[in-house]
Amino acid sequence: MTLVHEPEPALETPDHGTPPVFGEATAHVTIDGVGVMVPPGTSVMRAAKLAGIDVPKLCATDNLKAFGSCRLCLVEVDGMKGTPASCTTPCADGMVASTRTEQVQQLRRGVMELYLSDHPTDCAGCERGNCEMQGLALETGVAEVRYGMGGVSHVHESTDASNPYFDYDPAACIVCSRCVRACSEVQGTFALTVEGRGFDSRITPGGTDFLSSECVSCGACVQACPTDALTEKSVISLGMPTRSVVTTCAYCGVGCSFKAEVQGTGEGTRVVRMTPWKDGGANEGHSCVKGRFAYGYASHDERQMEPMVRDSIDDEWQVVSWAEAISRIATGFLGLREKYGVGSIGGISSSRCTNEEVYVVQKMVRAAFGNNNIDTCARVCHSPTGYGLNHAFGTSAGTQDFKSVESADVLLVIGANPTDAHPVFASRMKKRLREGARLIVADPRRIDLVRSPHVQAQFHLPVRPGTNVAFVNAMCHVIVTEGLWDEEFVRSRCEDADTYLEFIAHPEHSPEAMEAETGIPAAELRSAARLFAAGPNSAIYYGLGVTEHSQGSTMVMGMANLAMLTGNLGREGVGVNPLRGQNNVQGSCDMGSFPHELPGYRHVSRPEVRSIYESLWGVTIQSEPGLRIPNMFDSAIGGSFKGLYVQGEDIAQSDPNTQHVEAALRSMELVVVHDLFLNETARFAHVFLPGASFLEKDGTFTNAERRINRVRPVMPSRVGKDEWQVVCEIATAMGYPMSYDSSSQIMDEIAATTPTFAGVSFSRLDEEGSMQWPVTDAAPHGTPTMHVGSFVRGLGQLTTTVYVPTTERANRRFPLVLTTGRILSQYNVGAQTRRTPNSTWHPEDVLEIHPSDAELRGITSGDVVELSSRVGATRLTAVVSERMPAGVVYTTFHHPVTGANVVTTENSDWATNCPEYKVTAVQVEVVTQAAKAEATVAEPVSTAGRS
Repeated sequence: MTLVHEPEPALETPDHGTPPVFGEATAHVTIDGVGVMVPPGTSVMRAAKLAGIDVPKLCATDNLKAFGSCRLCLVEVDGMKGTPASCTTPCADGMVASTRTEQVQQLRRGVMELYLSDHPTDCAGCERGNCEMQGLALETGVAEVRYGMGGVSHVHESTDASNPYFDYDPAACIVCSRCVRACSEVQGTFALTVEGRGFDSRITPGGTDFLSSECVSCGACVQACPTDALTEKSVISLGMPTRSVVTTCAYCGVGCSFKAEVQGTGEGTRVVRMTPWKDGGANEGHSCVKGRFAYGYASHDERQMEPMVRDSIDDEWQVVSWAEAISRIATGFLGLREKYGVGSIGGISSSRCTNEEVYVVQKMVRAAFGNNNIDTCARVCHSPTGYGLNHAFGTSAGTQDFKSVESADVLLVIGANPTDAHPVFASRMKKRLREGARLIVADPRRIDLVRSPHVQAQFHLPVRPGTNVAFVNAMCHVIVTEGLWDEEFVRSRCEDADTYLEFIAHPEHSPEAMEAETGIPAAELRSAARLFAAGPNSAIYYGLGVTEHSQGSTMVMGMANLAMLTGNLGREGVGVNPLRGQNNVQGSCDMGSFPHELPGYRHVSRPEVRSIYESLWGVTIQSEPGLRIPNMFDSAIGGSFKGLYVQGEDIAQSDPNTQHVEAALRSMELVVVHDLFLNETARFAHVFLPGASFLEKDGTFTNAERRINRVRPVMPSRVGKDEWQVVCEIATAMGYPMSYDSSSQIMDEIAATTPTFAGVSFSRLDEEGSMQWPVTDAAPHGTPTMHVGSFVRGLGQLTTTVYVPTTERANRRFPLVLTTGRILSQYNVGAQTRRTPNSTWHPEDVLEIHPSDAELRGITSGDVVELSSRVGATRLTAVVSERMPAGVVYTTFHHPVTGANVVTTENSDWATNCPEYKVTAVQVEVVTQAAKAEATVAEPVSTAGRS
């Protein structure tokens, strides 16, 4: 092995060796003559690092519990026999330790020689600087290895290259177990283990290769590995990065912080790898397969890089300059407004874009278009969250930060599948469950959390699709009638308590009365309700399985009732917590992307709010709400809505009743799509504007816990313009001058006009890392926990949540109920993830069907089946599975060739028009052999967008 100096990292992430011990720093310890104060119980290794002293280590890292196996971190402690491992030795007041005595150095050299004797002499990682062995050899003073360097036990073993993102080379493995412990302690999958003993020890993913194993490719093992045994393929092919930029993931609503490690500068910038940032408030150094590895779509050859126009959707696209495209848009929208009226045009903002980009879109619609016809994709996912939580608590967002789950005693997970849709938060959740918290899962499908390694739900309540309100009312009924409610909390902090208590105590809400509706055995539901009420800290986590119903808003208010009844608000470990689907769906709502609200969830009818923007923008803002997305579609078919700007959404694939959506788009005279790829919606567009990927953006995202994170440009815009700049140029060309010097200036305007963002600026975010709104004078560093002491609205609103069954019911023609969801490796309509090796795990959408339903129809796994509803039909491959109850089928919606929303109906939430994706009456039939063969070779009709 050639011993060379390891290059300094471009942006060092200090590793203190062991996790911190929280508490007051009352223990004074002296290490190599340097004094330092630490909380009692802090490891000597960590104390040494805090004192500026590095202790050699291989098995230790500060996101894993101390292990004490490598024996390199030995120290001498006055009054203590022997040479203990510094990672497992706790500090006590007055302790004196030495890390560089001759005895310690000699012992380390001997240990290091043993490691080197089984390490390749031509280690590629050592030469790249991706292996710690060479640096440790230099540090410990090993000049030669007395035992030889033949690699007796590992060096001749072959590399496992089965995973599309990283290789496992046993020859470089020292069996330190860091990868095994990362998989269990951080990720919670337990896919890795050590097999054999002594020189026969091996790290193995369950006795098979990585691709075939239970590994979820989160990258925790790769990040933990101190040698080159687990290495990203990108590092192998490109070499080590030379600099890094901290930014925020553009996938789900967890909002993980990453260190984008790159080579080159300017247009020559090339991303080598994405490393989860240890100081990220949402993820604390963890990641999932999407955020860690699936960034390649940003440089995919299908990405559109130039503006394009056409007169008719039947014409071929023509590449034009930015000036010509913007001129055509402005002229077209002005002409439509003149011909059909001010309300004939509108816009849809994107939950994939930054707060700053979304803000200027709603500003363009209100100031340049002259109306309130602005909506966002939250309409079809979490709009009931905004309505229900605002009604109950006075603010349209979750109540806690993610870290709060560490204090929860009982977790109610309803209508969410965190391990697939929010995997990094799911790892936090599983860790708390392994520590003893108890879990209630309310979901028709047996999601992974019901039973996985070292996690077992106390209750799985398979609530029938469409009966969520009946379920939550029954929970509350038990709590009230059995005297389990928190009377002090309800009487002091809630209003309309007597009306609600009388309503919910009625026998029609009992578990016994509701059993026929919900499908949940009454005894099970009663026991679950008692568990939740007992807490003492009980938290609710929910997803689209709650909101995408005709009673989505009612259900959100029902969960708020449940939390208030039991006093589970206003402190850590409790709360009502929506798991937001997209990276900035919270932010897009915050920024005023609804037709009835200005930024900060303030209704357009309020003159004092309109005056803020009218004075600043120099225009008159309409006091009546504009059109929601479904209203835009209906009005387009009716002939009164003629022009639409669509920012980063693929409404033709993501919205329900696809045939209705396509008819609406065909009816419009000017459709503008602003996106990375030509998606399904672009088939109906007249102008296409190329967008910027998250790697090129400068701005902020707001995640599900209200955390505002910086998004920093890793490289210049590949299309020559920032998206906010393009929007400003459209508005200016329409006669309303809009311009900013930078995206930070847009945030300054947001902060100046939106009370919850009053203390937010790029400089403060850069200084503090992130902040959770509201950021005000009263909470200058943000608000991790909402509603402490009182609710934003004053008293919490207890609401009578009447259960109204959905009109979408199974019948003889359509005897099954379809519900939908996500899968780990793919994301939403798949525009990004399908353009990466993530499709290795999920190349197509499939239909899960219960064995009894399959047998009745002659269906076996692998059959191509037709899935039909009263509005449409599509074909998928069937998978016979007991994860669904009989009578319910399940699919995902990641692939446009499937077109799952062809079958979803126009049913929607009574308050917000959020589509009822989770309840569609369907029939499933095997297709003929000829049709099966045709379906097997069918190609997607086009590619999908980044909705």
